[in-house]
Amino acid sequence: MHKILPIVQVAFPILLMIEMIPFITNDYVLTALYVAIITVLLVRKRRKKDLVILALGFVVMLILESIFVWTGVETFTRRSLFGLMPLWLPVLWAYGFVSIKRLIEIV
Repeated sequence: MHKILPIVQVAFPILLMIEMIPFITNDYVLTALYVAIITVLLVRKRRKKDLVILALGFVVMLILESIFVWTGVETFTRRSLFGLMPLWLPVLWAYGFVSIKRLIEIV
């Protein structure tokens, strides 16, 4: 029961970022907001290897999402990054990796 609050604290920013997607239609503005949110979260409570995991998550998901689009597994109507996907998507995934790492540490 004592782990519920830390889990909610880790999950809430991701849920907030996902909820912003339909309301902020400019991918550059949304990406800037994501970067600002992630920066605040990492400055407020940075843990060992967070930046490595963030960078790894960005690169890995950029590659994987590109492969998914090229093979037709995924399609996007918002294609601000290389004409393939939304600019904010790898940024969101990158912080998702950090959140997953933090959730594993809690559990």
